Amino acid sequence: MDVYGRSEDEWEQLAGAGLVFLVERARLRRITTYTEMSSVLARRTGLPGFDFERPEERAAMGHLLGMVVERDFPKSRLMVSALVNYLGANDAGPGFYALAQQLGLLPKGSSERARMEFWIGQVNGLYARHARS
Repeated sequence: MDVYGRSEDEWEQLAGAGLVFLVERARLRRITTYTEMSSVLARRTGLPGFDFERPEERAAMGHLLGMVVERDFPKSRLMVSALVNYLGANDAGPGFYALAQQLGLLPKGSSERARMEFWIGQVNGLYARHARS
């Protein structure tokens, strides 16, 4: 079954490549953007990038980031998608915080300050976890 116009196999390729890319970013102690991630994944997988002019494509990137977190969270206990800045913001997007609430990491109704502190903690945790030795 296609989700956002991509097959299950395509999503698996994108999620695997996405996790590798975000771990690389963590090792470099760098944040990335939706646009950079889309370009890198298109180059690495040969699959079409995401067109962020279209709302369904922005939602598709959110779906992908959720898949990447699902792959990594059981062993890292961190949300690797914290490394992807939301378009026009200096932190993660609303989907990141919604997933954090679903995972029981962030209380529902958290203040903007609590969300920011949570995001910073996730980013720093990822940097520490993936620090080059």
